[in-house]
Amino acid sequence: MAENPGVERSTFFGELRRFARTSGAVGGIAARVAGSRVLGMRTDRAAHAEDLKAILGGLKGPLMKVAQFLSTVPDALPAEYAAELAQLQANAPAMGWAFVRRRMANELGADWQAKFTEFSHEAAAAASLGQVHRARLPDGADVACKLQYPDMPSTVEADLRQLRLAMAIYHRMDNAIQHEEIYKELTQRLREELDYKREAAQMRLYGIMLRDDPTVHIPVPIEGYCTTRLLTMTWLDGRPLMRRIEEDPPQEERNALARALFRAWYVPFYRYGVIHGDPHLGNYQARPDGTVNLLDFGAIRVFQAKFVRGVIDLYEAVRDGDDAKAHHAYETWGFTNLSKETVDVLNQWAQFLYEPLLQDRVRPIQENDDPQYGREVAERVHAGLQRTGGVRPPREFVMMDRSAIGLGGVFLRLRAELNWYKLFHELIEDFDTDSLAARQAAALTEAGVPPAA
Repeated sequence: MAENPGVERSTFFGELRRFARTSGAVGGIAARVAGSRVLGMRTDRAAHAEDLKAILGGLKGPLMKVAQFLSTVPDALPAEYAAELAQLQANAPAMGWAFVRRRMANELGADWQAKFTEFSHEAAAAASLGQVHRARLPDGADVACKLQYPDMPSTVEADLRQLRLAMAIYHRMDNAIQHEEIYKELTQRLREELDYKREAAQMRLYGIMLRDDPTVHIPVPIEGYCTTRLLTMTWLDGRPLMRRIEEDPPQEERNALARALFRAWYVPFYRYGVIHGDPHLGNYQARPDGTVNLLDFGAIRVFQAKFVRGVIDLYEAVRDGDDAKAHHAYETWGFTNLSKETVDVLNQWAQFLYEPLLQDRVRPIQENDDPQYGREVAERVHAGLQRTGGVRPPREFVMMDRSAIGLGGVFLRLRAELNWYKLFHELIEDFDTDSLAARQAAALTEAGVPPAA
């Protein structure tokens, strides 16, 4: 399909093609769920989830990414669905050289190859929205060029329609979690990820926020080589974190990697009100010295200073057993109409998340050896929310919760043993909302990050 050198628009036919490829799976599950509820038939959700994974796994892009995202939000999907969808890898078959030539010519002009001394014909990596090629600039700098797959705007819009349908189906089965704000948040973040100029600015932002931390390395976008659909950045040498974990490195290295990742996520959050919302193992690389490369800056969330204060308030409420302060913290986050019973249920989840931060000693992130422990806690919370009438998570909760759960999973895989209490308190010591707001505004302006839509 020929490509337009201008802005790639969402087309009706592109959406229709995408819808046709996914609606059969989602609609089929909907029919079987309806049969279970209306006719009393037994619903085999595990089989349905396997079917859905088979369909989604053959697709590039956003719906797969959303499925991974939702698998980390407690009970946003049935356990069977989450277990299957969590297995999806953010890798897609690479587009061929013909596509690469057309994309590069559209983005940098017909003479694009003269802007490089080397450009690999084979993709070095493939992800959900694009693929990466290694190249070299005339000044000798090695760079990574991330090219967006064709027709991604229409792909995103069709996938979001399918997501709305899937969420509506599940809500009919189970109303403990009301999904309206979750859907709005996912919609905005996915649409932002299509804009590689925005991602370049967010990459600069992370370079600013972490420039004094030698344990975290951030690529630098290359001026004049970035467009809405092409992101060119300095090449960082490192090994995929999962591959390094599989080699069973010594405990000292495991701890160093976990400490670096903790700072990569939470220095920006507690000092600037910014969080990297995609804690996928493919977004980290391990370096030989125990430091890390942080990659992929499409899913970034900026919070108001009062939200960060609310996160700290909730920690203090859990620590002190202060239900009134917990209620205030949830309201600061954006939860509404909370009964005492609902707060008690939410506190069970908060206790699970904050528990590693409550003890001033070296320990693993989870001392319970049961790998299903987190799911069991989520199920208890879910049952409690059903009993108390359900809850509507605010938009701000989605990225924060996803990051905490996803990063905790990485710490589990690393089998890291650190003083999490100390790491946390180093960041929140002397916390002040006015200072955070000032630092945030200065950093966003320096990086050139556009305001959220």
